[in-house]
Amino acid sequence: MPITNPDYSNINQEEMAAAIGLKAKHVPLLVGSFLEEATPILEKLQEAIEAKDYDAIKSTAHSIKGSAGNLRFTEVYDMTKEMEFAGDKKEASFDFDAYFEAVKNAIGTIKL
Repeated sequence: MPITNPDYSNINQEEMAAAIGLKAKHVPLLVGSFLEEATPILEKLQEAIEAKDYDAIKSTAHSIKGSAGNLRFTEVYDMTKEMEFAGDKKEASFDFDAYFEAVKNAIGTIKL
């Protein structure tokens, strides 16, 4: 999966709710929780990348991947999946920094 630059600034709460099987009134709470939890997770991921701690990269990327997938932030899901797999394989040649920036930027566009 190549790095992408998704823009989630125009979330359609009705469509998201239908996709995940909930009522639209629950979407702001779920997305708000995702954003609140994303900040420390992204910090931990950045530290793991800087330290080349592949096990921490794998587990931290997995955390973001799961939440992003549940909320249908597909591009974030795909990019963190690539990071998780590369961390698992301890791929030193993988561009973790570029993927991290893309994920961080994508999450930064999320607005309700």
